[in-house]
Amino acid sequence: MPSFRFEAADSAGRIEKGLLEADSAAAARAALRARGLVPLEVGTLAPAAGARRLPRRRFSEGELALATRQLASLLDAGLPVAQALGATVEQAEQRAVREVFAAVRSDVFAGHRLAEALSQFPREFPEVYRASVAAGEDSGELGGVMERLAGHLEERLALRGKILGAFLYPAIVTLVALAIVVFLMTYVVPQVVEVFQHSRQALPWPTRLLLGLSYLLRAGGVWLALGLVAGIFFFRAWLKRPGRRVVWDRWLLGLPLLGRIVRGVNTARFASTLALLTSAGVPLLRALEAARATLANAVLANAVGEVIEAVREGQALAPALGRAKVFPPVLVHLAASGEATGNLAPLLERAATNLSREAERRALALSTLLEPLLILAMGAVVLGIVLAVLLPIIEINQLVR
Repeated sequence: MPSFRFEAADSAGRIEKGLLEADSAAAARAALRARGLVPLEVGTLAPAAGARRLPRRRFSEGELALATRQLASLLDAGLPVAQALGATVEQAEQRAVREVFAAVRSDVFAGHRLAEALSQFPREFPEVYRASVAAGEDSGELGGVMERLAGHLEERLALRGKILGAFLYPAIVTLVALAIVVFLMTYVVPQVVEVFQHSRQALPWPTRLLLGLSYLLRAGGVWLALGLVAGIFFFRAWLKRPGRRVVWDRWLLGLPLLGRIVRGVNTARFASTLALLTSAGVPLLRALEAARATLANAVLANAVGEVIEAVREGQALAPALGRAKVFPPVLVHLAASGEATGNLAPLLERAATNLSREAERRALALSTLLEPLLILAMGAVVLGIVLAVLLPIIEINQLVR
Protein backbone atom coordinates (compact mmCIF):
# COMPACT_ATOMS: atom_id res chain seq x y z
CA MET A 1 0.00 0.00 0.00
CA PRO A 2 1.61 3.31 -1.04
CA SER A 3 2.20 6.19 1.35
CA PHE A 4 1.05 9.77 0.86
CA ARG A 5 2.25 13.00 2.40
CA PHE A 6 -0.67 15.22 3.34
CA GLU A 7 -1.43 18.71 4.59
CA ALA A 8 -4.91 19.24 6.04
CA ALA A 9 -6.83 21.67 8.26
CA ASP A 10 -9.00 20.77 11.22
CA SER A 11 -12.24 22.46 12.32
CA ALA A 12 -10.29 25.12 14.24
CA GLY A 13 -8.18 26.02 11.22
CA ARG A 14 -4.98 24.43 12.50
CA ILE A 15 -2.75 22.85 9.86
CA GLU A 16 -1.78 19.22 10.31
CA LYS A 17 0.94 17.52 8.29
CA GLY A 18 2.00 13.88 8.17
CA LEU A 19 2.01 10.57 6.35
CA LEU A 20 -0.95 8.40 5.44
CA GLU A 21 -1.22 4.97 3.82
CA ALA A 22 -3.98 4.47 1.27
CA ASP A 23 -4.68 2.68 -2.00
CA SER A 24 -4.89 5.96 -3.94
CA ALA A 25 -4.84 9.72 -3.51
CA ALA A 26 -8.65 9.76 -3.53
CA ALA A 27 -8.72 7.13 -0.76
CA ALA A 28 -6.23 9.22 1.21
CA ARG A 29 -8.46 12.30 0.93
CA ALA A 30 -11.47 10.24 2.00
CA ALA A 31 -9.56 8.95 5.03
CA LEU A 32 -8.66 12.51 5.99
CA ARG A 33 -12.28 13.64 5.72
CA ALA A 34 -13.31 10.68 7.87
CA ARG A 35 -10.97 12.04 10.54
CA GLY A 36 -12.65 15.43 10.39
CA LEU A 37 -9.88 17.10 8.38
CA VAL A 38 -10.11 19.15 5.23
CA PRO A 39 -7.43 17.98 2.74
CA LEU A 40 -5.32 20.83 1.40
CA GLU A 41 -2.59 18.85 -0.33
CA VAL A 42 -2.06 15.12 -0.84
CA GLY A 43 1.09 13.98 -2.64
CA THR A 44 2.55 10.57 -3.35
CA LEU A 45 5.93 9.56 -1.97
CA ALA A 46 6.84 7.43 -4.94
CA PRO A 47 10.54 8.15 -5.62
CA ALA A 48 10.09 8.77 -9.32
CA ALA A 49 7.75 11.69 -8.77
CA GLY A 50 8.15 12.51 -5.11
CA ALA A 51 11.91 12.62 -4.65
CA ARG A 52 12.01 16.27 -5.58
CA ARG A 53 9.38 17.06 -2.98
CA LEU A 54 11.16 15.27 -0.14
CA PRO A 55 13.38 17.18 2.28
CA ARG A 56 16.88 17.67 0.90
CA ARG A 57 18.47 17.47 4.32
CA ARG A 58 20.84 14.54 4.32
CA PHE A 59 20.56 12.02 7.11
CA SER A 60 23.02 12.30 9.92
CA GLU A 61 24.95 9.11 10.58
CA GLY A 62 23.19 8.78 13.92
CA GLU A 63 19.73 8.88 12.33
CA LEU A 64 20.75 6.42 9.64
CA ALA A 65 22.35 4.05 12.16
CA LEU A 66 19.26 4.09 14.38
CA ALA A 67 16.88 3.43 11.47
CA THR A 68 19.16 0.66 10.17
CA ARG A 69 19.30 -1.00 13.58
CA GLN A 70 15.50 -0.93 13.83
CA LEU A 71 15.12 -2.32 10.32
CA ALA A 72 17.70 -5.06 10.97
CA SER A 73 15.93 -6.15 14.17
CA LEU A 74 12.60 -6.38 12.35
CA LEU A 75 14.06 -8.34 9.45
CA ASP A 76 15.81 -10.74 11.86
CA ALA A 77 12.44 -11.27 13.53
CA GLY A 78 11.12 -12.63 10.23
CA LEU A 79 9.01 -9.67 9.04
CA PRO A 80 8.73 -9.08 5.29
CA VAL A 81 10.73 -6.15 3.93
CA ALA A 82 7.68 -3.94 3.27
CA GLN A 83 6.25 -4.57 6.73
CA ALA A 84 9.63 -3.94 8.38
CA LEU A 85 9.93 -0.67 6.49
CA GLY A 86 6.44 0.32 7.64
CA ALA A 87 7.35 -0.33 11.26
CA THR A 88 10.57 1.66 10.81
CA VAL A 89 8.55 4.59 9.47
CA GLU A 90 6.30 4.47 12.53
CA GLN A 91 9.27 4.41 14.93
CA ALA A 92 11.26 7.18 13.21
CA GLU A 93 11.32 10.45 15.14
CA GLN A 94 12.60 12.74 12.39
CA ARG A 95 10.24 13.77 9.60
CA ALA A 96 12.91 13.41 6.91
CA VAL A 97 13.60 9.82 7.98
CA ARG A 98 9.91 8.96 7.99
CA GLU A 99 9.24 10.39 4.54
CA VAL A 100 12.26 8.82 2.86
CA PHE A 101 11.62 5.37 4.32
CA ALA A 102 7.93 5.70 3.44
CA ALA A 103 8.92 6.45 -0.16
CA VAL A 104 11.23 3.42 -0.13
CA ARG A 105 8.38 1.30 1.21
CA SER A 106 6.08 2.52 -1.57
CA ASP A 107 8.67 1.53 -4.15
CA VAL A 108 9.05 -1.92 -2.56
CA PHE A 109 5.27 -2.35 -2.68
CA ALA A 110 5.48 -1.53 -6.39
CA GLY A 111 7.67 -4.60 -6.89
CA HIS A 112 11.19 -3.15 -6.76
CA ARG A 113 14.03 -4.62 -4.74
CA LEU A 114 15.08 -2.80 -1.59
CA ALA A 115 18.47 -1.83 -3.05
CA GLU A 116 16.77 -0.36 -6.12
CA ALA A 117 14.40 1.63 -3.91
CA LEU A 118 17.32 2.94 -1.83
CA SER A 119 19.18 3.99 -4.98
CA GLN A 120 16.51 6.65 -5.56
CA PHE A 121 18.01 8.50 -2.58
CA PRO A 122 21.81 8.50 -3.05
CA ARG A 123 22.24 11.48 -0.69
CA GLU A 124 20.60 9.62 2.18
CA PHE A 125 21.98 6.12 1.49
CA PRO A 126 25.66 6.07 0.42
CA GLU A 127 27.16 3.57 -1.99
CA VAL A 128 28.43 1.35 0.83
CA TYR A 129 24.92 1.06 2.25
CA ARG A 130 23.29 0.26 -1.07
CA ALA A 131 25.97 -2.24 -2.08
CA SER A 132 25.59 -4.09 1.22
CA VAL A 133 21.81 -4.28 0.87
CA ALA A 134 22.09 -5.52 -2.72
CA ALA A 135 24.55 -8.22 -1.66
CA GLY A 136 22.26 -9.24 1.19
CA GLU A 137 19.31 -9.57 -1.17
CA ASP A 138 21.38 -11.59 -3.65
CA SER A 139 22.57 -13.99 -0.94
CA GLY A 140 19.20 -14.27 0.79
CA GLU A 141 20.70 -13.07 4.08
CA LEU A 142 19.37 -9.53 4.14
CA GLY A 143 18.67 -9.59 7.87
CA GLY A 144 22.22 -10.62 8.77
CA VAL A 145 23.74 -8.10 6.37
CA MET A 146 21.57 -5.31 7.78
CA GLU A 147 22.67 -6.33 11.29
CA ARG A 148 26.34 -6.06 10.31
CA LEU A 149 25.64 -2.81 8.49
CA ALA A 150 24.03 -1.34 11.61
CA GLY A 151 27.01 -2.44 13.68
CA HIS A 152 29.36 -0.87 11.15
CA LEU A 153 27.55 2.47 11.31
CA GLU A 154 27.44 2.39 15.11
CA GLU A 155 31.17 1.64 15.34
CA ARG A 156 31.93 4.58 13.06
CA LEU A 157 29.81 6.82 15.26
CA ALA A 158 31.50 5.52 18.41
CA LEU A 159 34.98 6.16 17.02
CA ARG A 160 34.07 9.66 15.92
CA GLY A 161 32.51 10.37 19.32
CA LYS A 162 35.61 9.18 21.16
CA ILE A 163 37.94 11.26 18.98
CA LEU A 164 35.80 14.38 19.34
CA GLY A 165 35.36 13.74 23.06
CA ALA A 166 39.12 13.61 23.54
CA PHE A 167 39.48 17.11 22.09
CA LEU A 168 36.34 18.57 23.65
CA TYR A 169 37.97 19.66 26.92
CA PRO A 170 40.96 21.40 25.23
CA ALA A 171 38.56 23.13 22.85
CA ILE A 172 36.41 24.42 25.73
CA VAL A 173 39.51 25.58 27.63
CA THR A 174 40.75 27.41 24.55
CA LEU A 175 37.45 29.19 23.98
CA VAL A 176 37.14 30.21 27.64
CA ALA A 177 40.74 31.45 27.66
CA LEU A 178 40.19 33.54 24.53
CA ALA A 179 37.00 34.99 25.99
CA ILE A 180 38.82 35.95 29.21
CA VAL A 181 41.70 37.55 27.33
CA VAL A 182 39.35 39.53 25.09
CA PHE A 183 37.42 40.73 28.15
CA LEU A 184 40.61 41.80 29.91
CA MET A 185 41.99 43.56 26.84
CA THR A 186 38.80 45.41 25.87
CA TYR A 187 37.32 46.30 29.26
CA VAL A 188 39.65 45.87 32.23
CA VAL A 189 43.01 46.97 30.82
CA PRO A 190 41.87 50.34 29.38
CA GLN A 191 40.29 51.38 32.69
CA VAL A 192 43.32 50.39 34.75
CA VAL A 193 46.03 51.82 32.51
CA GLU A 194 44.10 55.02 31.73
CA VAL A 195 45.29 56.38 35.08
CA PHE A 196 48.91 56.33 33.91
CA GLN A 197 48.27 57.90 30.51
CA HIS A 198 47.72 61.34 32.07
CA SER A 199 50.98 61.26 34.01
CA ARG A 200 54.12 62.89 32.67
CA GLN A 201 56.10 59.72 33.04
CA ALA A 202 56.71 57.69 29.89
CA LEU A 203 55.03 54.32 30.00
CA PRO A 204 57.15 51.14 29.69
CA TRP A 205 57.10 49.43 26.31
CA PRO A 206 55.12 46.39 27.56
CA THR A 207 52.40 48.76 28.76
CA ARG A 208 52.41 50.66 25.45
CA LEU A 209 52.22 47.38 23.55
CA LEU A 210 49.31 46.25 25.72
CA LEU A 211 47.47 49.53 25.12
CA GLY A 212 48.02 49.20 21.38
CA LEU A 213 46.61 45.68 21.34
CA SER A 214 43.68 46.78 23.48
CA TYR A 215 42.90 49.66 21.12
CA LEU A 216 43.17 47.34 18.13
CA LEU A 217 40.66 44.92 19.65
CA ARG A 218 38.24 47.66 20.65
CA ALA A 219 38.41 49.64 17.41
CA GLY A 220 38.86 46.83 14.90
CA GLY A 221 37.46 43.77 16.65
CA VAL A 222 34.59 43.45 14.20
CA TRP A 223 36.94 43.73 11.24
CA LEU A 224 39.26 41.15 12.75
CA ALA A 225 36.33 38.74 13.14
CA LEU A 226 35.21 39.39 9.56
CA GLY A 227 38.76 38.88 8.36
CA LEU A 228 38.93 35.56 10.19
CA VAL A 229 35.67 34.41 8.58
CA ALA A 230 36.87 35.57 5.17
CA GLY A 231 40.17 33.76 5.71
CA ILE A 232 38.37 30.51 6.47
CA PHE A 233 36.16 30.96 3.40
CA PHE A 234 39.11 31.60 1.08
CA PHE A 235 41.06 28.71 2.60
CA ARG A 236 38.20 26.33 1.85
CA ALA A 237 37.98 27.71 -1.68
CA TRP A 238 41.74 27.21 -2.02
CA LEU A 239 41.39 23.57 -0.97
CA LYS A 240 38.88 22.95 -3.78
CA ARG A 241 41.43 23.78 -6.47
CA PRO A 242 43.02 20.78 -8.24
CA GLY A 243 46.04 19.47 -6.40
CA ARG A 244 45.73 21.81 -3.40
CA ARG A 245 43.74 19.32 -1.32
CA VAL A 246 46.42 16.69 -1.88
CA VAL A 247 49.13 19.10 -0.68
CA TRP A 248 47.13 19.96 2.44
CA ASP A 249 46.25 16.33 3.25
CA ARG A 250 49.84 15.22 2.74
CA TRP A 251 50.94 17.94 5.18
CA LEU A 252 48.35 16.71 7.70
CA LEU A 253 49.62 13.14 7.43
CA GLY A 254 53.15 14.37 8.11
CA LEU A 255 52.31 15.99 11.45
CA PRO A 256 53.86 14.15 14.45
CA LEU A 257 50.76 13.16 16.44
CA LEU A 258 47.79 14.54 14.54
CA GLY A 259 48.96 12.91 11.32
CA ARG A 260 48.91 9.45 12.89
CA ILE A 261 45.40 10.08 14.21
CA VAL A 262 44.16 11.18 10.77
CA ARG A 263 45.78 8.16 9.12
CA GLY A 264 44.42 5.79 11.77
CA VAL A 265 40.84 7.07 11.61
CA ASN A 266 40.73 6.98 7.81
CA THR A 267 42.33 3.56 7.43
CA ALA A 268 40.13 2.12 10.18
CA ARG A 269 37.06 3.39 8.33
CA PHE A 270 38.42 2.01 5.05
CA ALA A 271 39.23 -1.43 6.51
CA SER A 272 35.89 -1.68 8.32
CA THR A 273 33.94 -0.79 5.17
CA LEU A 274 35.96 -3.23 3.07
CA ALA A 275 35.38 -5.98 5.64
CA LEU A 276 31.65 -5.29 5.68
CA LEU A 277 31.30 -5.42 1.90
CA THR A 278 33.50 -8.47 1.33
CA SER A 279 31.71 -10.40 4.10
CA ALA A 280 28.41 -9.58 2.40
CA GLY A 281 29.67 -11.04 -0.87
CA VAL A 282 30.39 -7.84 -2.78
CA PRO A 283 33.17 -8.30 -5.39
CA LEU A 284 36.52 -6.93 -4.26
CA LEU A 285 36.82 -4.26 -6.94
CA ARG A 286 33.37 -2.86 -6.21
CA ALA A 287 34.07 -3.06 -2.47
CA LEU A 288 37.29 -1.08 -2.94
CA GLU A 289 35.48 1.57 -4.97
CA ALA A 290 32.83 1.96 -2.27
CA ALA A 291 35.37 1.94 0.57
CA ARG A 292 37.40 4.58 -1.22
CA ALA A 293 34.43 6.97 -0.99
CA THR A 294 34.58 6.81 2.82
CA LEU A 295 38.10 8.29 2.95
CA ALA A 296 38.28 11.96 3.87
CA ASN A 297 41.99 12.25 3.02
CA ALA A 298 42.83 12.83 -0.65
CA VAL A 299 46.27 11.21 -0.39
CA LEU A 300 44.81 7.97 0.96
CA ALA A 301 41.95 8.11 -1.57
CA ASN A 302 44.43 8.45 -4.46
CA ALA A 303 46.43 5.54 -3.03
CA VAL A 304 43.29 3.38 -2.99
CA GLY A 305 42.74 4.34 -6.62
CA GLU A 306 46.18 2.91 -7.43
CA VAL A 307 45.32 -0.20 -5.42
CA ILE A 308 42.13 -0.65 -7.44
CA GLU A 309 44.07 -0.47 -10.71
CA ALA A 310 46.61 -3.00 -9.41
CA VAL A 311 43.88 -5.44 -8.29
CA ARG A 312 42.09 -5.00 -11.63
CA GLU A 313 45.34 -6.05 -13.35
CA GLY A 314 45.43 -9.26 -11.31
CA GLN A 315 47.57 -8.38 -8.30
CA ALA A 316 46.66 -9.41 -4.76
CA LEU A 317 45.24 -6.86 -2.34
CA ALA A 318 47.99 -6.93 0.29
CA PRO A 319 50.95 -6.29 -2.07
CA ALA A 320 49.02 -3.47 -3.71
CA LEU A 321 48.34 -1.89 -0.29
CA GLY A 322 51.99 -2.27 0.71
CA ARG A 323 53.23 -0.74 -2.55
CA ALA A 324 51.22 2.43 -1.83
CA LYS A 325 53.37 3.04 1.30
CA VAL A 326 50.71 5.15 3.01
CA PHE A 327 48.74 2.45 4.85
CA PRO A 328 49.72 1.18 8.33
CA PRO A 329 51.70 -2.08 8.29
CA VAL A 330 49.10 -3.84 10.46
CA LEU A 331 46.52 -3.41 7.69
CA VAL A 332 48.91 -4.76 5.03
CA HIS A 333 50.01 -7.77 7.08
CA LEU A 334 46.51 -8.75 8.19
CA ALA A 335 45.22 -8.37 4.61
CA ALA A 336 48.03 -10.66 3.41
CA SER A 337 47.18 -13.21 6.10
CA GLY A 338 43.48 -13.00 5.23
CA GLU A 339 44.13 -13.58 1.54
CA ALA A 340 46.41 -16.54 2.33
CA THR A 341 43.91 -18.23 4.67
CA GLY A 342 40.71 -17.25 2.87
CA ASN A 343 39.51 -15.17 5.85
CA LEU A 344 39.96 -11.70 4.39
CA ALA A 345 36.84 -10.12 5.91
CA PRO A 346 37.46 -11.16 9.56
CA LEU A 347 41.09 -10.09 9.45
CA LEU A 348 40.22 -6.76 7.84
CA GLU A 349 37.71 -6.24 10.65
CA ARG A 350 40.45 -7.06 13.17
CA ALA A 351 42.74 -4.54 11.48
CA ALA A 352 39.98 -1.93 11.67
CA THR A 353 39.52 -2.62 15.39
CA ASN A 354 43.26 -2.32 16.06
CA LEU A 355 43.53 0.89 14.07
CA SER A 356 40.49 2.39 15.83
CA ARG A 357 41.95 1.63 19.24
CA GLU A 358 45.32 3.06 18.26
CA ALA A 359 43.71 6.25 16.91
CA GLU A 360 41.67 6.60 20.09
CA ARG A 361 44.78 6.11 22.24
CA ARG A 362 46.77 8.68 20.28
CA ALA A 363 43.90 11.17 20.43
CA LEU A 364 43.75 10.75 24.21
CA ALA A 365 47.52 11.22 24.44
CA LEU A 366 47.40 14.39 22.33
CA SER A 367 44.50 15.71 24.41
CA THR A 368 46.42 14.98 27.61
CA LEU A 369 49.42 16.86 26.20
CA LEU A 370 47.35 19.84 25.08
CA GLU A 371 45.69 20.42 28.45
CA PRO A 372 48.82 21.54 30.39
CA LEU A 373 50.13 23.42 27.35
CA LEU A 374 46.91 25.44 27.14
CA ILE A 375 47.03 26.18 30.87
CA LEU A 376 50.64 27.33 30.58
CA ALA A 377 49.83 29.50 27.57
CA MET A 378 46.87 31.06 29.37
CA GLY A 379 49.02 31.69 32.43
CA ALA A 380 51.72 33.31 30.31
CA VAL A 381 49.21 35.65 28.64
CA VAL A 382 47.64 36.66 31.96
CA LEU A 383 51.10 37.14 33.48
CA GLY A 384 52.06 39.41 30.60
CA ILE A 385 48.92 41.51 31.08
CA VAL A 386 49.52 41.79 34.84
CA LEU A 387 53.17 42.78 34.38
CA ALA A 388 52.24 45.40 31.78
CA VAL A 389 49.79 46.91 34.28
CA LEU A 390 52.13 46.69 37.29
CA LEU A 391 55.27 48.09 35.65
CA PRO A 392 54.07 51.75 35.71
CA ILE A 393 53.06 51.36 39.36
CA ILE A 394 56.49 50.01 40.25
CA GLU A 395 58.24 52.88 38.43
CA ILE A 396 56.04 55.47 40.19
CA ASN A 397 56.89 53.97 43.57
CA GLN A 398 60.59 54.13 42.75
CA LEU A 399 60.27 57.82 41.80
CA VAL A 400 58.43 58.62 45.03
CA ARG A 401 61.22 57.01 47.06
